[in-house]
Formats: sequence, structure tokens, C-alpha cells
Amino acid sequence: MVNEQELVEREKALGTVKIANEVVAIIAGIAATEIEGVAGMSGGLAGGIAEMLGRKNLSKGVKVEVGERQTAVDLYVIVEYGVRIPDVAYKVQENVKRQIETMTGLEVVEVNIHIQGVRFAAEEKEEDIRVK
Repeated sequence: MVNEQELVEREKALGTVKIANEVVAIIAGIAATEIEGVAGMSGGLAGGIAEMLGRKNLSKGVKVEVGERQTAVDLYVIVEYGVRIPDVAYKVQENVKRQIETMTGLEVVEVNIHIQGVRFAAEEKEEDIRVK
């Protein structure tokens, strides 16, 4: 592992590396949807109903603030009915923090989870029928 001083010296010698907010948001979105109990990400509230987003829009439902060495993340999540929400939220926080820090080297100072809705098993079955 490279310590902070070595990282600063490397940046001075070789130039700088800047990671776009969108990159951090995609990493966070993928990490969040890997957790069992997360039905998907929410695009926000449209008429009081959370809009469910598919895997193609992994950066949607994610808000990030990226500084030079740190980042903060807000995730807008839809959970499966029947899960224990605090447990799922904690697992999402852990996975998002670990993935961002591992992949980018940024320190994640906070991961805020906003539960925007609950998906019921009946909704899932209806979607499967429509696809076929």
C-alpha cells in the first residue's frame, strides 16, 4: 500500500489523476446493487412514487461529491419487501465504502442511504410476465 507522502510525490513527478464524479457514482451504484435486499436504485420521486431504474442507469440514484482526496456519497435505494432495512443499509454502506476506496484510493467520509421505496414480490412477478 502506498502511503500519503509517496502518493503526493508521485503526483508531483508524473502529473495528477482526477477521477470524475460519474466514475465514483457508477462504482457506488454497482456496489449498492450487489447487496441482497436491494431491489434497485431510485431516480427520485415522481409524483410521490419512486421511479425504479434498471442496471443501465447505475449512476442514477447516486449523488457524489468528490474532492482531491475524499468523497461523500448519497444513495437513493429501493429495497425488497421483508428485508430488515437497517441491516441492508449497513451492508450497502460497507460495500460502497470498500469498493470506492479500493478502486479509486479516495477516502470515503460518508455514505448516506435514502430508502425511497419497497418492491413487493407481486411486482417482480408482473414484470417477469411482461418481459416474456
